[in-house]
Amino acid sequence: MTQVRGCDRRQKHDDMKSIAILTGGGPAPGMNTVVASVAKTFLRDGYRVIGLHGGYSSLFTENPRMQDIDFLVADEIFNKGGSILKMSRFKPTDEDFEKRFNLNLFKDNDIKLLVTVGGDDTASTANRIAKFLADKHYPIANIHVPKTIDNDLPLPNSSPTFGYNSAKAQGTVICTAVMEDARTSENWFVVSAMGRSAGHLALGIAGACHYPMVVIPEFFNKTEITVEKIINLVVSCIVKRKLMGINYGAAMISEGVFHSLSDEEIKNSGIHFSYDEHGHPELGKVSKAHIFNDLLERKVKQLGLKVKSRPVEVGYEIRCHTPIAFDLTYCSLMGMGVHTLYNQGCTGCMVYSDHQGNVKPLYLKDLQDPVTGKIPPRLVNVNSNKVQSYINDIMDYITPADYEAAKKYLPNPEEYDFKRILNWE
Repeated sequence: MTQVRGCDRRQKHDDMKSIAILTGGGPAPGMNTVVASVAKTFLRDGYRVIGLHGGYSSLFTENPRMQDIDFLVADEIFNKGGSILKMSRFKPTDEDFEKRFNLNLFKDNDIKLLVTVGGDDTASTANRIAKFLADKHYPIANIHVPKTIDNDLPLPNSSPTFGYNSAKAQGTVICTAVMEDARTSENWFVVSAMGRSAGHLALGIAGACHYPMVVIPEFFNKTEITVEKIINLVVSCIVKRKLMGINYGAAMISEGVFHSLSDEEIKNSGIHFSYDEHGHPELGKVSKAHIFNDLLERKVKQLGLKVKSRPVEVGYEIRCHTPIAFDLTYCSLMGMGVHTLYNQGCTGCMVYSDHQGNVKPLYLKDLQDPVTGKIPPRLVNVNSNKVQSYINDIMDYITPADYEAAKKYLPNPEEYDFKRILNWE
């Protein structure tokens, strides 16, 4: 087994029971806070705390990268961004379990609990591992700490996923500066924010910055998402602000609308992509902001509008940011909650902390779709007062009252009516 250099605080562990922690998926602010809080609580009970690098890949090799997490390490990392434990999206296959699972890692280190930090895929794999070990007559407990900056896990009582508020806060800093640049230079910016399935992050940042236009997949609840509709929504905002005497602005577009486009729609957009072995465009390799800005430039040129726009992508730079106070407290509660649930005999569950700080187990079966077995994403409720207030009171777009004046810029203003585009009339 490989011990990470600079972290070798070896001691005799022959008679010491252990827990193991790994992190899967992509980063989110607060991961170190969870790891540190789990470590501190179990160290107090005399456990050895083993950190595993490389996510689940560490369990399917004879030479896993391991790191003992003692109090000094935990205390040093708890308020830092990123993850001390190197992450991976590795997802084991049935063949991996059959041929490469390192059972001796658990036996030799007397591991009693596997703590996983990640999304729903990470949680599902943790359950597979616990079942596999039970079949090998080495039962262990497994408890999962859910995270995603997308805020799309359906936690009870609209509780946020950890990392979301910190990512939103840093995204707001970036996008506030973008809006100031637009105001100063009298330009437009097309901004894209992460959120593969839901528009929480894009809407949260845009709302905090008073962006005059935001486009999220949930807006298209009564019509199909197309490239033309997305771009027309932005044009609607640009023209409305021209009518208001404002020649600048920023439009936030969630990456989720891009991922919701059909393959045919993407091919017809005129944007060139690389394609995977199944013939699907590799959307993860491209900047959504650059694509949307390119499409917008074509449209405004076609309409003869004098508009200069620039793309800004908000994504990777907010995933490893220092967690804000909310997430430091929230992640600490969930880390300590792992210890609480373990002592209560819970296993095969996710840790959940409500708004009062009460810790409860949350089981995957309670969140999964009974037919598909998948966890459906929590979507933005576009009918909520919060969303409707932003749409009606902050966003700028063409309405029927603007049709006559808008003919100065558009031959057919009704095609750029926000609510008509979305079939919300």
